[in-house]
Amino acid sequence: MLAVAASIATILLAAPAPPPARDTGVPVGKGAQRPEVRLTAPAGGWTVGRMISVEGTVSDPTVDPITISINGDRYLLRTQNGRFSRKFPSAAGKNVVVAMATNRGGTATAQVTCYAQVPPVPLRAVLTSDTDGVYTDLHIYEPTDRSLQKDGSLDLKRMAHVYWANTQSPSGGTFYLNEQGGDFDQPGYGPYLYVHRAPPKGVFLIATNYWPSGDKAHTVGTLNLTLFEGTPAEAKRVVRVPLATPGTTRVLAWVNVLGAGQADVYVPDQDPPPSTGWPRNLEEVAAQLSRHGSGGDEDAPAEGEGP
Repeated sequence: MLAVAASIATILLAAPAPPPARDTGVPVGKGAQRPEVRLTAPAGGWTVGRMISVEGTVSDPTVDPITISINGDRYLLRTQNGRFSRKFPSAAGKNVVVAMATNRGGTATAQVTCYAQVPPVPLRAVLTSDTDGVYTDLHIYEPTDRSLQKDGSLDLKRMAHVYWANTQSPSGGTFYLNEQGGDFDQPGYGPYLYVHRAPPKGVFLIATNYWPSGDKAHTVGTLNLTLFEGTPAEAKRVVRVPLATPGTTRVLAWVNVLGAGQADVYVPDQDPPPSTGWPRNLEEVAAQLSRHGSGGDEDAPAEGEGP
């Protein structure tokens, strides 16, 4: 028995150490004194611009990223030598911008409120992740006059595909590249932004294509979906999904635009499958997208490019 116990002890001692925990979540700055954060833009007051510039400084340059909240929607912005800057589509009416910086000494915040005299935005999608060094690319598939077939099914290849390499759709959808200084599309937190100021009737598909790097094997993607912002019909939906498999394309939400101020949202794995008023093959389309990915127009040519 002693010999057996000794053998077991030898095996246990020789066993490899568990791998270190992967770097996930928002990192905290290294400074020991609570940082000071300052918003230099927006300046407050009124604006007629469709975009809001969010700019500022943080006293601890190791705070990267900084957390920004606009009307409750959370974003993570890169900092460079203690500075941060990014433009966001403005909401009609009140825009409350909050910047938050955290290091080992604590958390500091700064807040500015501005009002935008702009038309309401009927459809806005914002995708972020909680891990650095990964790509959670946002892909939007818009309805066209040929995407819904006579048998009630949806044809993915006849939908307009809007993403980082095709930022404008024929109907007016706009994808905003992840520009925060340096490279236009840095891996990490996002945000990836899409708006449509006059969405056509029909079914929109919102998806993400996941590409990690190094030891970043997983992340959590967060979709903030806003419909009819700045109107009495305004509705918001937050979708959080774990992403772990490289190259995975995941459907985050379907949006069925029915008309002015009217739309239905279906989130797979969270909502019961829709019935009336929706294409009959949503699961088949999602499976098709998962098999072939969202690499580009070869998967879903924009309107006018299909066979």
